[in-house]
Amino acid sequence: MVSSPFDAFLGNRNFSLNSLLKFSNIDVRVQKHLARVYATLALSAAVLALGCYVQVSMGALYGGLTKIGALGCLLGLSFTNKTPQNLNMRYGLLGGFSFCTGASLAPLVGLAVAVAPNALVTAFLGTCAIFLTFSLSALTTQRRAYMYLGGYLGSAITALLALRFGSYLFGGRSMVYGMELYGGLMIFSAYILYDTQLIVERVSAGDMDHVSHALDLLVDLVAIFVRILIILLKRSQEEKRRDEERRKRK
Repeated sequence: MVSSPFDAFLGNRNFSLNSLLKFSNIDVRVQKHLARVYATLALSAAVLALGCYVQVSMGALYGGLTKIGALGCLLGLSFTNKTPQNLNMRYGLLGGFSFCTGASLAPLVGLAVAVAPNALVTAFLGTCAIFLTFSLSALTTQRRAYMYLGGYLGSAITALLALRFGSYLFGGRSMVYGMELYGGLMIFSAYILYDTQLIVERVSAGDMDHVSHALDLLVDLVAIFVRILIILLKRSQEEKRRDEERRKRK
């Protein structure tokens, strides 16, 4: 079996991700696979952060190109055969998707750096806390306990898209935008529960594609981070506006 880029790194350390994922309700094969998934996810998140940093600091890429690049890499991952011979290419596509996604987040992150740097740190820590909490819940709860969420979450996403489309036709965009932010945050947080247990079930059924599994969790992480950051920036702007109004009254 071809190893994840993180396997060599972890092998030289006194600890292993496997030791952190020893749950009595999950067999050893699934635990080892989860270690590969989370190692690949961590590396992908680092590449995403690098892409964001490069774009914020240098503005080297046109925004539209980053979205096209991310979509191209995503399609490449979808249509590439999941064989050991293609693993390095799939790592490259995942890295390309992560880098381009990070670069596409640069305008939002750059705004946060300029307006409210603390919001950026809080959004990062909040995303990590949500991911850790919901992942542990999914791994320690009885198997398939959250599998029923799939249909509800898909319906919730469809409802949010319908609300957005309706707001374009009938107005009320500001109210719908707030619902999208908070509703989307709850939905993608729940997706961590669903996707984590889905990964466990797929591995049990013989699907050992840790690259695709890491991609699913990465998409959840990005969606949560973006929504938390936007919420914090909106609150920061509201606080500044209230402070200005108080100063004018004085």
